[in-house]
Amino acid sequence: MGLVSRGTAAAGLGPARAAVRPRPPDAVPNLISTPPPEGAAPGSSRVPSMVLKAFFPTCCASADSGLLVGRWVPEQSSAVVLAVVHFPFIPIQVKELLAQVQQASRVGVAVLGTWCHRRQEPEESLGHFLEGLGAIFSHEPWLQLCRERGSKFWSCKATHRQVPTCPATSGEDQVMLVFYDQRKVLLSQLHPPAALPDRQAGDATASAVGLAAVFDTVARSEALFRSDWFDEGPVRLSHWQSEGVEASILVELAKWAAGPICLLLTCLLSLVSAASACRMFKLWPLSFVWSKLSTCEQLRHRLEQLTLVFSTQKAKNPTQLMRKANMLVSVLLDVALGLVLLSWLHRKDRIGQLADALIPVADHVAEELQHLLQWLMGAPAGLKMNRALDQVLGRFFLYHIHLWIGYIHLMSPFIECILWHVGLSACLGLTVALSILSDIIALLTFHIYCFYVYGARLYCLKIYGLSSLWRLFRGKKWNVLRQRVDSCSYDLDQLFIGTLLFTILVFLLPTTALYYLVFTLLRLLVVTVQGLIHLLVDLVNSLPLYSLGLRLCRPYRLAAGVKFRVLEHEAGSPLRLLMQINPLSYSRVVHTYRLPSCGCHPKHSWGSLCRKLFFGELIYPWRQRGDKQD
Repeated sequence: MGLVSRGTAAAGLGPARAAVRPRPPDAVPNLISTPPPEGAAPGSSRVPSMVLKAFFPTCCASADSGLLVGRWVPEQSSAVVLAVVHFPFIPIQVKELLAQVQQASRVGVAVLGTWCHRRQEPEESLGHFLEGLGAIFSHEPWLQLCRERGSKFWSCKATHRQVPTCPATSGEDQVMLVFYDQRKVLLSQLHPPAALPDRQAGDATASAVGLAAVFDTVARSEALFRSDWFDEGPVRLSHWQSEGVEASILVELAKWAAGPICLLLTCLLSLVSAASACRMFKLWPLSFVWSKLSTCEQLRHRLEQLTLVFSTQKAKNPTQLMRKANMLVSVLLDVALGLVLLSWLHRKDRIGQLADALIPVADHVAEELQHLLQWLMGAPAGLKMNRALDQVLGRFFLYHIHLWIGYIHLMSPFIECILWHVGLSACLGLTVALSILSDIIALLTFHIYCFYVYGARLYCLKIYGLSSLWRLFRGKKWNVLRQRVDSCSYDLDQLFIGTLLFTILVFLLPTTALYYLVFTLLRLLVVTVQGLIHLLVDLVNSLPLYSLGLRLCRPYRLAAGVKFRVLEHEAGSPLRLLMQINPLSYSRVVHTYRLPSCGCHPKHSWGSLCRKLFFGELIYPWRQRGDKQD
């Protein structure tokens, strides 16, 4: 096989084709899908009204003359140019290179046509020589792009070697040039379009499929881009990495060290998981405590994330890779914030200051509760309460407060040591420290929780008792088996006893309801504080920080679609468009890549919360098994 070089023509090549400049279209046609005209047979030549889209990389606009290498998408009537092969070259070596790229990328890469950059070459000899290369690299249609010297406008045409079957058809098509940034398209990930109410499903699907074909072609042709400008191979190419492969020594060292490090961390995490799954921790008291503490749930959640991040199994698709990156960044940021908190706590002996202030605050809270109970045992807001029940409930709660104050003073010598160890746990992450803070608040306000439970149980007992006695007056009863209200006949003794009980419960209800209301408000205050802490923990756990960083620094990496800008246009020259990437909005990035949260805290709607408060049902700080979340 002879060497093909610039300035020489191979013998036996066919005659040059006539260059007919197509008229530019009056408007920008559909760049994604151009269906064939009605009545056209499969495989027949196109009519002059058909527009062929040629996606050309901007990095090759100043390349030397040569061959256009890319992929032809017949469904979209589009040609995606990937690189330019420069002179001199041997045709068999070009075909071998394309065969290797096809085998590695599973993309039908072929020679689409010729590229002529007329800077110093003789125009006539070079033009005839490039047109004759179609006999060696046969492709239908055959593109011919030419950039004139000293002009911004290009000449483009697409010819067919086959003889037209219909007399109304022509051997040429109109060509529309679409310039695209090859590096951005290669590194970007095209997301499915958002469903808009005024967009038809068929148009959105066709647009997404056409764009996906272009993005997928560039992304899967990475094997073609590995040949850079300094490669001493037989074929010299121009593409986005023509000036050298973008890499560094640190990146290569990180790639080589990632495998052993991930394997070591996976083994360590497996040992931790096996230790946490020990049977001793599954016994009833320990299993109940581990399932109710926020700290244990957060540690379990982080352990699952680290196991997934440092797994040696390769991500199957870009979505899983993005999920791993988001988890890794979330863990690193969590640990960094925890170390900042740890340094702040150990600076200027702030842990000792917190320990010294904790006991007075607990005593002050207990004194305020005592004053509140004494106010309730009198005539609160001028209300007439049942004195006997009021005194019993008030003394009962005062005794609990007395026990709680004794418990706090008994633990006072150990509080500073406990806070010091809690501060050290911040090295595991800010979320772990916040979870421990939530558990400490739950322990310090345990007496308020007990008051709330006692008041809620008494109030719930009276509410359900009154509702049952009210059904008795109406001749109804609750059928437990069928879960419905049925008719029932009662005798005189049952009605008399029911009347007495109903009267007693009605007159005792205001006293019980007042105690229940006060302690419920205190409990809701504690739950609100814990809810804010849990909200902050869930925010750190689920926020896709890596995706948001990509959206901020490199928005083209998260593509929602493309937009086309019309470049300078001249009559008689093909229409030139510049394809630009539209990034995803920040809200859609969060919605698409949001990480799963811990999910151990209850989530009630306002309707269910008001219903539980009215009927005296308990509001637990953790998620109950079998609860229906609204």
